Amino acid sequence: QVQLVESGGGLVQAADSLRLSCAASGRTFSNVAMGWFRQAPGKEREFVAAINWSSPSTLYADSVKGRFTISRDNAKNTVYLQMNSLKPEDTAVYYCAARPGGFGVSWRRNAYEYWGLGTQVTVSS
Repeated sequence: QVQLVESGGGLVQAADSLRLSCAASGRTFSNVAMGWFRQAPGKEREFVAAINWSSPSTLYADSVKGRFTISRDNAKNTVYLQMNSLKPEDTAVYYCAARPGGFGVSWRRNAYEYWGLGTQVTVSS
C-alpha cells in the first residue's frame, strides 16, 4: 500500500510561483514513477508531469513545459512540482500519483495505481 499526501497549494496571482510537495510512504520507491495531474472544475483530470524515482527521466505536458519542473528527493520520499509563471488556466486541484512496478513515466491517468487527495491551486488574473 502507498500513501500520498500533497501540500503547498494556495491562492496566488498570475506570474507568481508555487511549489507543490508530495510525501510518499508505505513502500520502497526504487521502481516507482511519480506523476502530477490536475483537474479543473467541469474538466477531466489531465496529466501535468512525471518522473522516475531512480533515474532522471521526466515527462511534461505541453501546456506546462518551460514553466513547471518536477523533481524528487529520494531521502525524503518526496516529489516536488515547481510551478513558475502561473496563469489563471493553471487553476485546478493538483493530484500526486504513483506508478509502481518499474514501468517508467507515463502521461496516462490509468497507468497510475495510487493517488493522493489533492491540493487546490488558484491563480487569479
